[in-house]
Amino acid sequence: MNTHIATRIPSVRRSIRTRVVLAVGPVTALAGLVWAVAQPYRVTLLHPRGQGFWWLFVEPPLWVVAVGVLFALFVARGLAEDLEEEGY
Repeated sequence: MNTHIATRIPSVRRSIRTRVVLAVGPVTALAGLVWAVAQPYRVTLLHPRGQGFWWLFVEPPLWVVAVGVLFALFVARGLAEDLEEEGY
């Protein structure tokens, strides 16, 4: 029986640029949440008195959160991989 099958997990040392790219999405989403809490009157979903669909749909803090999440899920990983391949 060979016990050398289990190998060590290689340590992943990422550059500062890669870390920044990976942090942009979560930081942006957090900024949107802070904005929504700091200025709750901007989020008219909380009090939609007489507001139409577009007024409710276009909520700046909610869009900031959405963009942060979408960037983190769909853009940041690929961009970080490209940066690591190029050696940055």
